[in-house]
Amino acid sequence: MTVKAPNFSLDGKVALVTGAARGIGRACALACAAAGADVIIGVRNVEAVGDLVAELESTGRRVLAVPMDISDSRQITQAVDTALATFETIDILVNNVGVAPGNLAELVEEKDVDQILNVNIKGTFLVTQAVARHMIEKRGGRIVNISSQAGVTLRGEAIYCMSKAAINHLSRCLAAEWAQYGITVNTVAPTFIWTDSTRPVLADPDFYSRTVGHIPLGRIGDTDDVVGAVVYLASPAASLVTGANLLVDGGWSIA
Repeated sequence: MTVKAPNFSLDGKVALVTGAARGIGRACALACAAAGADVIIGVRNVEAVGDLVAELESTGRRVLAVPMDISDSRQITQAVDTALATFETIDILVNNVGVAPGNLAELVEEKDVDQILNVNIKGTFLVTQAVARHMIEKRGGRIVNISSQAGVTLRGEAIYCMSKAAINHLSRCLAAEWAQYGITVNTVAPTFIWTDSTRPVLADPDFYSRTVGHIPLGRIGDTDDVVGAVVYLASPAASLVTGANLLVDGGWSIA
């Protein structure tokens, strides 16, 4: 029997990454390009990501930045239409946008609840729906939703945790519904990852020590830990994987 190496290449594919301006989203866009995909980056401010566009183009891939505030359904529609007019297809969708206004449950304000539900759940669904309509028509595609360990563990921030649990279950439902069209839908659920948004809280020695103490592998994650899982789920190597929630949490959820 001939043994072949797993195929993790995204050559010839087009990937749309939302929330690509910084952090995990930026790393996902760069990883997709490095794996061979042309990349569409959905960002709130196109003018502010010139350095990212240049870095992506340096890989030799085609790049398009589109304005996409996922709390605005019109922007979602316009962004997907622009992407399809430019590239004619979207093969991979990475839903990365998410907000987490942290607060004790008894102190959460209605505006915080509205923001989390509108962005983390409603916005993610509307982007997925818009892209999936194209994927259904062409009968195939990969959808990877960035969730969080907060969707399966208890760590405070009840409304945020609820939103990520909803994304996990939504992904399973869509995986079952769209399998007939050759579309896979999976989630990647990271622990605390070093990004610009987490550095301020992780700079607190007590918080850092408590956090690492919850992680059996004993370290905070890097964006490289997340993008490996994303590229895998978007690649031919994961062609039989759908409805999965891949925890990249250093063992937090089993500790």
